[in-house]
Amino acid sequence: MKKLRIGFLSTAGIGRKNWKAIHHSGNCVVAAVASRELERSRRYIEECQREFAFATAPRACGSYEELIASPEVDAVYVPLPTGLRQEWVLRAAAAGKHILCEKPCGTSAAQLGGMIDACAKHRVQFLDGVMFMHSPRLARVRAVLDDGKSVGEIRRISSAFSFYGNEEFLRTNIRANGALEPAGCLGDLGWYCLRLALWTMNWQMPQSVSGKILSQSENLPGRPSAPTEFVAELFYPGGVTVEFYSSFLAARQQWFHVSGRQGWLRLPDFIHPFNSYEPAFEVNEHFVTVPGEVTCPPGEDPMKQGHATAQDARMWRNFADQICSGRLNGDWPRWAWQTQKVLDACLAAARTGQIVEV
Repeated sequence: MKKLRIGFLSTAGIGRKNWKAIHHSGNCVVAAVASRELERSRRYIEECQREFAFATAPRACGSYEELIASPEVDAVYVPLPTGLRQEWVLRAAAAGKHILCEKPCGTSAAQLGGMIDACAKHRVQFLDGVMFMHSPRLARVRAVLDDGKSVGEIRRISSAFSFYGNEEFLRTNIRANGALEPAGCLGDLGWYCLRLALWTMNWQMPQSVSGKILSQSENLPGRPSAPTEFVAELFYPGGVTVEFYSSFLAARQQWFHVSGRQGWLRLPDFIHPFNSYEPAFEVNEHFVTVPGEVTCPPGEDPMKQGHATAQDARMWRNFADQICSGRLNGDWPRWAWQTQKVLDACLAAARTGQIVEV
């Protein structure tokens, strides 16, 4: 079967993880890598090929335009900074390339809506890079939430996703640059909290939200500040509430908790499973394990994501399978837009100091 040929728009660090996932997908290959400097593309390809080599080395491109125009590329992976994504997503869609875009996908829901409309117009698939959405664990979690007795009626959802970024990170990383990443930690980390909350609520949108920027990066010449610590609360009709904390200033954590009238459910590792071969979750003090297709080899780190049954490889496999089906998945872009819409409202609430209607 023909494999989906992926082109990387930039040599961003997150791309290395996706390179491995594509290698393990079984139905995708990296066909090209573009940078604004040809030599940078070449070095990136050489380094990645040394660890996970494709039979044919990807082509090095010295511009994004060259990659998008290539007839040897079927789809593009877009890990560019959020502030730069719109132009290249629109160009790629117009060239007939399917798109897997890192998150947050745009600087606003209006901007993302235009990107999604362009993809629909040109009959190309759009997907955001939320890997946990492709884990088999979610189906088991849904079964528990819907059984009517384990958790019962949901009343409260809480989550946190954070890691500690040192002074150098806060000074030099693009995620602390408000021009490139205007939502800062909210976009980089809070996107995941919002996504799983919306999924848990069966994609029902909240009625209103509140938000607060607890801290932000230093406002430097040519580099505006960005949120580095953010907390928000979502309010649903009927009294259900959702709160989350995202931060570059706290130790690594990635937990998600659902409180119901009859019980509770907790994922201590909802972004990256502690055991990627057999992801688990907790229900009322009992652990539920989701057996994988293969077990973790002796001596290997079970948290390792780089294998064929991990959620990152599944994401790329699902992306390629959807494209090969000849049908567009309309849910994937809608989920991205809903997440962006609520994220926008949280940021607006923080900046105005008022509760914002969604």
